[in-house]
Amino acid sequence: MFYGVIMWHCFDLNHKHRRLGLLACTTLLLLFTATPFALGMGKSAGEGMAMEPAEQDSTATDSPIILKLDEAIKRAEAYEPAYAASQAESHAAGLERWVARTDLLPGVTYHNQGLYTQTDRGQIIPRFIANNAIREYSSQAVVNETLGLGRLASARRADAAAARAAAELEIARRGLVTAVTNLYYGVIAAENKQKIAERAHAEAQDFFGLAGKREQAREAAHADVVKAQLQEQQRGRELSDANVAAEKARLELGVLLFADPRTPYALVAGDGTEQMPSRAEVEEAAGRNNPELKSALAAVRVSNAEVLAARSAYLPDIGLNYTYGIDSPQFAVNGPGPDHLRNLGYSASITVDIPVWDWLATEHKVKQSEIRRKAAQVALTSAQRRLIARLDEVWSEAVAARNQLDSLDASVATAAESLHLTKMRYASGEAPVLEVVDAQAAYLNAENAREDGRVRYRTAQADLETLMGTM
Repeated sequence: MFYGVIMWHCFDLNHKHRRLGLLACTTLLLLFTATPFALGMGKSAGEGMAMEPAEQDSTATDSPIILKLDEAIKRAEAYEPAYAASQAESHAAGLERWVARTDLLPGVTYHNQGLYTQTDRGQIIPRFIANNAIREYSSQAVVNETLGLGRLASARRADAAAARAAAELEIARRGLVTAVTNLYYGVIAAENKQKIAERAHAEAQDFFGLAGKREQAREAAHADVVKAQLQEQQRGRELSDANVAAEKARLELGVLLFADPRTPYALVAGDGTEQMPSRAEVEEAAGRNNPELKSALAAVRVSNAEVLAARSAYLPDIGLNYTYGIDSPQFAVNGPGPDHLRNLGYSASITVDIPVWDWLATEHKVKQSEIRRKAAQVALTSAQRRLIARLDEVWSEAVAARNQLDSLDASVATAAESLHLTKMRYASGEAPVLEVVDAQAAYLNAENAREDGRVRYRTAQADLETLMGTM
């Protein structure tokens, strides 16, 4: 209807202005026609771009995602690039192992070939003596197998390399678990410290008001008000820093967990009452499930296979061949003529190549592989020593952190009582302002120290479980 009105006005112009009017009306129609299409395309593109983050994670308008530690670790495994690279390397090593094993099996090919050879005029003998006839056709199934120590050594090396890649993948996973655990409990501690800073700031404001009232009642000097004001300003700056620290901690963890680090989430702190395993259980599990030790052992097996492969050059390889098909002047099962000789047949061969002299190249390759094997053995003993040292370190850290939890709780309770009593004494005029300020600082430090102690214990316990392979 709208387009019809436009066209009617355009054709209603007089002859003099009709051409110019038609050009203007055509442009106007194109604009009105293209605008809804462009808007539709823009809307579709905008919807597509907006849907992609929504499909992956919750947006800012949704409720926060509730995460436990194990859920956070699973999310991090999907977004952390180093772990993804280790996982890809492990899968590639598994495929390489399959390829190396298939090299031990015979290979089958279907060979087809047609040859034509130039001849002298009037003769039926081909010019190339290597060819059997002027026209020669081959259609054969060929089975080849090579028996040698080198292929066996390659298969062993691929097996050991796959085991080493699997151990390296476990090392990367445990490193990721450690990083996520530290960030996870770091975020919880930062949020708790943020609340502590808010309470401390409110406490400082209350004390500033109390000092002002006592000054007005001529019960305190103006210096007390100045000191309380300075304390309130300091607590305000500390609250601002705590807010920034909490936001940084959340973003650092969000980088590992979400496609959009700004995705809202909430963490479950847990009660931290898990029982620690015994020292014997830790030693037994750590010795059985240690990926560093497994990687070092696999590296030694790789070096042993390389030594075997280098020494295999001293021995001959045996080649077996079986061919079945035709190799004749006719592409047919039977030949021409009354006899119809059968072209279809088989042949078999055995080849033995005995190495005689290679200018000592094999000897030097053997020495190179033996040198690398010694280095791998040294790395294995070093991994064993590191395992023993790390076991003692992690155990001692976990025990010390657990033993300090009760002491930290007691310090917070004592500091809170000290602050309460000191404020009562100040209100009655029995304590100076400096004692109140010191009591406030002591209470704040005790609460922050308790949060640090909780993080220390939870991360130490996670390190212990990671070392045992149960996390």
